Amino acid sequence: MKRVVSLLPSATEIVAALGCADWLVGRSHECDFPDGIEALPVCTAPRLDLSGSSAEIDAKVKAAVVDAASVYEVLQGPLADCAPDVIITQDQCEVCAVSLADVEAAICDWAGRETRIVSLKPMALADVFDDVERVADALGLADHGRAVADGLRDRARALTAPPKGPRPRVACIEWTDPLMAAGNWVPELVAMAGGEDVFGTAGEHAPWITWDDLAAADPDVIVFMPCGFDLARSTTEARLLMERHPEFRNLKAARTGRVLATDANSYFNRPGPRLVESLELLIALFRDTYGSAEANTTWSRVAAP
Repeated sequence: MKRVVSLLPSATEIVAALGCADWLVGRSHECDFPDGIEALPVCTAPRLDLSGSSAEIDAKVKAAVVDAASVYEVLQGPLADCAPDVIITQDQCEVCAVSLADVEAAICDWAGRETRIVSLKPMALADVFDDVERVADALGLADHGRAVADGLRDRARALTAPPKGPRPRVACIEWTDPLMAAGNWVPELVAMAGGEDVFGTAGEHAPWITWDDLAAADPDVIVFMPCGFDLARSTTEARLLMERHPEFRNLKAARTGRVLATDANSYFNRPGPRLVESLELLIALFRDTYGSAEANTTWSRVAAP
C-alpha cells in the first residue's frame, strides 16, 4: 500500500475508482467525493477570495495571472506531514488547481524521501480514461488500472448510439460573466449523447463567447455548467444572465423550456470516472427535449423571466 496525496478532485475520484481510497493520506481543499474524503488533511488553499459574482471572480483570477501569481497554494507543512509516496496533481489549467511547478517547489528540499509526482493533463475523453491507467501504474496496479479504464470506455461506448431524430443544437455554458462555452471533453460528450455542440471543439480549451454569439447561434438546448459550481449556484448564475439580457426569453431554448442548469462541479468539470455519468445525464436531458426526464439533485430546468 502506498501513501497517496491527491491535489485534484478528479484524481481523488480516480484513486477511489481503483479501490484505493484508503491509500489516500491527504487531499486538496476541493476534494469532496466519495464520502469520507473530507476527513483527510487538506494540503492546498486558495490564495484569493473566490467569493462574489462570476464577474468579480473572473477579474480576481485574471489579475492574479497577469501578476504571475498562483491562484492556489500548496500547504507545505501539511503536505510534508502526510509523507506521501505519490502526489497526484495537474498541469492542464493553472486556474483550476495548484500547478505542477508549485508542487515540485514544495517538495524540492525533501531529503531522503522518494516521492513520485504524477501530473495529469487531460484534454479529451480518451485522455481521462488513459489517466486512470497512469494513476494505477503509479500505484503499482497497472493491470487493475487497465481493467477499470476499459470498463469506463465500455460503458461510454454502450451509451453512445445514433440519435433518433434530428440532433439538438446545444450550447454548454462554462462561465456566465464573461461568457465562456465548455471545451475539452464536453463537446465529445454532447456528440455521444446525440447532440451538436455549437461552440466547443473536442480536445480544445473552452472558448470565450459573447452574448451576440449566443443569440446568433440560437441553440435548441442551453446547458449551464459553470466551472466549480453546484446545482444551486449554476441555477443562480443562469438566472443572473437572463436578468442581464432580458432578450434571453426570445431564444429558442427559452421558448421551448430547454434551458437547463447542472451540478457541474460534481460532473462535467471533473475529468474523472463520473464523466460517464455526465454522459448519462446529457442523454437524459436531450431525450427530455422530446419527452420525459425529471429534474433531480443533478439538474434543473430554468425558466426565463
